[in-house]
Amino acid sequence: MKNINRPSFSNLKALYINCTLKNSGEQSHTEGLMEVSIKIMKSENVSVEYLRLVDYDIAYGLMPDMKEQGKDKDQWPDIYQKVIDADILIIGTPIWLGEKSSIATKLIERLYGMSGETNQKGQYVYYGKVGGCVVTGNEDGIKHCAMGILYALQHLGYSIPPQADCGWIGEAGPGPSYLDKESGAKNNEFTNRNTTFMTYNMLHLAKMLKTNNGYNSYGNSRNDWDDGTRWNFENPEYR
Repeated sequence: MKNINRPSFSNLKALYINCTLKNSGEQSHTEGLMEVSIKIMKSENVSVEYLRLVDYDIAYGLMPDMKEQGKDKDQWPDIYQKVIDADILIIGTPIWLGEKSSIATKLIERLYGMSGETNQKGQYVYYGKVGGCVVTGNEDGIKHCAMGILYALQHLGYSIPPQADCGWIGEAGPGPSYLDKESGAKNNEFTNRNTTFMTYNMLHLAKMLKTNNGYNSYGNSRNDWDDGTRWNFENPEYR
């Protein structure tokens, strides 16, 4: 290894949410690839938490707690607290019919439901946080899934670094998946490189944002806008 000035990421927290359709105890190939990134994070002394969203009783809807809307159960408030506590959010999903899983869609919908909340600067609540995604499957769709997930995250306020996605797919159709030895996936240079670059790019951006206390609120504070501040904005003139 070259003699470089190695940064410290020990003050960062990362949350990995696997949107597999399988409950814990069942093998998840998406988890297998996520684990590659998780091990890098842990080796850099990052605080890491991992969960499968399907293990939780998450209601459909866009309110902070759907129990207040008549649902019997909703564990989303517990998940949301983990999201808020983390500097980095990595969403993992398998590919089904070329799309992210229904669980990933539900996660993004619930994140969306909280996106109007604000932080101490009056900015939308996900400002200053970093997002990325991990995708696996036996059919085409890595870039398509990543496109939708990363767009959604940045629209909600997450910052997306370069090369913020990674994935692995086998041959189209039935066949070995990521954790199956015969797939040779763990030796795939392209996947290993992209997973490593994604992980470190998220760390670098998260470190920069945390060091600078996120984004300056000049020009992007919802609270200031609602109070009448317009910075250099002027209403367009109609001709």
